[in-house]
Amino acid sequence: MVGKEQIAAEIARLGIVIIIPTYNNEKTLCRIIDGVLSYTSAVIVVNDGSTDATREILAGYDLPYTLHLEQNSGKGMALRVGMQRARQLGFSYAITIDSDGQHYPDDIPVFVEEIAHAEKAVLLIGSRNMMQDTVPRKSSFGNKFSNFWFWFETGIRLSDTQSGFRAYPLHAISQKYYTRKFEFEIEVIVRAAWRGVTVRNVPIKVLYDPAERVSHFRPFRDFARISVLNTVLVFLTFFYIAPRNFFRNFKKKSLTEFFKQNVLGSDDSPEKKALSIGLGVFMGIAPVWGFQTAITITLAVLLRLNKVLAFAFSNISFAPVIPIIIYFSLLVGGIVYPSNVILQLDGISLEAVQTHLWQYLIGSILLASVMALLIGFLSYFLLKRQQQSISAD
Repeated sequence: MVGKEQIAAEIARLGIVIIIPTYNNEKTLCRIIDGVLSYTSAVIVVNDGSTDATREILAGYDLPYTLHLEQNSGKGMALRVGMQRARQLGFSYAITIDSDGQHYPDDIPVFVEEIAHAEKAVLLIGSRNMMQDTVPRKSSFGNKFSNFWFWFETGIRLSDTQSGFRAYPLHAISQKYYTRKFEFEIEVIVRAAWRGVTVRNVPIKVLYDPAERVSHFRPFRDFARISVLNTVLVFLTFFYIAPRNFFRNFKKKSLTEFFKQNVLGSDDSPEKKALSIGLGVFMGIAPVWGFQTAITITLAVLLRLNKVLAFAFSNISFAPVIPIIIYFSLLVGGIVYPSNVILQLDGISLEAVQTHLWQYLIGSILLASVMALLIGFLSYFLLKRQQQSISAD
């Protein structure tokens, strides 16, 4: 078994600091600090405006990096202040541990070992056994709730996303955040995953002692704040992150590679491929300029269609073709919403669209529908024939 001296040496070599945010945890604070100091003196304690004996307790320790916030600002703010100070001091990783007594400092080596063997920046979250009889139901439910939304927003499945025992790669995660309370611990891991940082669990022990543990989690207020945050994160996932990631991956493929993998090589049925192509064509012509990629991929995900094909065919409206699409949209719109103006292809401009806005909107939707049906059906017959040809061989 690796001794504490070796762990202390690794902590120093890897540039790790331990951050302890605390608010009115006088019953358990000493136990946590003493346990951490048995491994390292690189400790930042953030006193988040405590009104109990916390300040007096901290005065009894020789901790050079102790920070006192005059008012209680929330756990998230305490962590942000601690991380900012850690960066200023030149640390590379911050291991955070709660001061309410639920975490065991002797699990610190678990994080140190994982950091030492990581090939790139990694954010580690201690995974607790939430099936223990001593675990409060609201904590178990909250963890499942958080795990689901983290998976929904990042595609990463974790067993515990609410544990405060974590290791943060300080220079790989974002340095600016919007949240200040408990929901910060959700925002930081989601945004880290979006930045390409590896996020994974490591096993830790947990202790829920109702006689000494003080929880500052307010079920109604904090669940409401977390729900608002998840609403924002889900919106960003569909309308920015997913399209961004998809576009980055798409640009790496050549046209030939794309056709082989996503048209000929895809396991999707001809029907699904044709529907995906039809959706892409419709969105490429529909009057949603600037939002085509986001809406196309979102609809493809919700309808369980082929995202790659839908995105590819939504680019039917590339720059040289846009005036032609607008021109035919106005012509089709003129059948339903006629005007006395005779349009010329070389006279198509933004002013022409503004002048005949309703004609353009109606026409573009009709044109998008017709073209989606035509190209969709044509694709289906070609894909079906290609499938039959392969089956015959």
